[in-house]
Formats: sequence, C-alpha cells, structure tokens
Amino acid sequence: MSQTRTTLITGGNSGIGEALAKKLVGEGQRVVSVGLEKPDWTHDLLTAYRADLTSMAETRTIAQEICRDHAVDCLVHNAGIILPNLLADAKPEDILTLAQLHLGAPMLLTQAAMEGMRSRKFGRIVFVSSRAAMGAATRSAYSATKAGVHGMARTWALELASSGITVNVVAPGPILTDNFWGVIPKDSEQQERMARNVPVGRLGSREDVAHAISFFLDERSDFVTGQVLYVCGGTSLAGLSP
Repeated sequence: MSQTRTTLITGGNSGIGEALAKKLVGEGQRVVSVGLEKPDWTHDLLTAYRADLTSMAETRTIAQEICRDHAVDCLVHNAGIILPNLLADAKPEDILTLAQLHLGAPMLLTQAAMEGMRSRKFGRIVFVSSRAAMGAATRSAYSATKAGVHGMARTWALELASSGITVNVVAPGPILTDNFWGVIPKDSEQQERMARNVPVGRLGSREDVAHAISFFLDERSDFVTGQVLYVCGGTSLAGLSP
C-alpha cells in the first residue's frame, strides 16, 4: 500500500494475524488488533483490543468502539477455531459458535467500518478461510462455516464494488500455527508425513499467508474482488492425507 492505511486484524495476537500485523507495521502501516489476547509485542503503529468474537454482543460493542476511534481502511478477518469431531461426536452447538466467529463477527465489524470506507471510496476486506472449506475429516462445523465465508464474501464483493471496496478470501492450509498443532502434535511423525504429502513438499508458514493477504490489501488490487486464493501448497488440487 503506497499511503498509510489502518488495517483491523482479528486474531492479530498470534499465528497468521501476528505475522501480518508485523509485516504491515514494518511497512509503516497502522494496525488495530482485536482478539482474546493482546499481542505480546508493542509498536507505535499498533493498537490492541481484547474481545471474545464468539459473543455477538461483545463483538458489536468492540466494533463500534474501534470504528469510533480509528478510520479503518482494511479489515482482515483472521480469527478462527476448529472444534474438530467426527460426525458421530459432532455437536450442533459448535456450528452456532463457529458461525458467529467466522461469519457473524466479520459482518458486525464490516458494518461498523463500512460507512468510513464508503466515504473515503476505499476499502479492503479479506477473509482468512481454509482449504478445509472443500471438505476435511473431523471438520463438520469448521468446513461448513468456512465454506459459508466464501459465499458471503462473493455477495459482499457485488454489493460493495461500486463503493471502491473489494472483498476477497485467502484459504490457507496446512499452515504451521497453534491451530494446526492443536490437532497435529508438533514435530511429530504425523506432521512429517503430512508435509511429505503436500505437493510442494512442505507445510506452509504464517508468512506465506501474510504475503498473499497483503496482495489483496494493496491499492493496486482494486480490479480483483470476490476471489478465493488457496495458499495451500497444492493440496486444494491433490487433497491431503493425514
């Protein structure tokens, strides 16, 4: 981005969100992070808030507070959890929880930021989805809500295009983050086996995804909207064995 913008990142305290936040402040951009925890690092260009985005009421309150105090130009909805279970043990309540986190939270945040984006004739909305949106064992609630992200993003892309606001999706996987290690033991044989099964021969890094997100945030990407970019080492083509 050529001029200084303010990017709101959900889950900016860890994983992909943290990598993106550090990349942006390193480029002189302002970052607002909101998540269950504040980042464990500070910077003059970083402002941090705490909120539980699985709570509709808490999300609505923090969205209004952030957009009152900051001119949010870009929104990256990165916060997410998996809640894995095989179908026999899956809980319908998990669908409701993840629907609020993956779909309801970005809706409330975007609604709060949208007026400012429209007045400036500039906005970038990027969802961090997952290759699991194409289907993955133990991911009933996760895959369903991440697939919903794709449909919602395309709808918003159509509605907001005339306002200078683009809406796109980055769908990573598998990426070495705490979410990944919450399912696959860190440095285990299972992790090594999975890496060998990725077409490019390795698992992804947080920086791989941050790089892709930054493309969609760029002012020069204004002719790209409603798209899903898989950052997955080819696993969206060949599948992935655990």
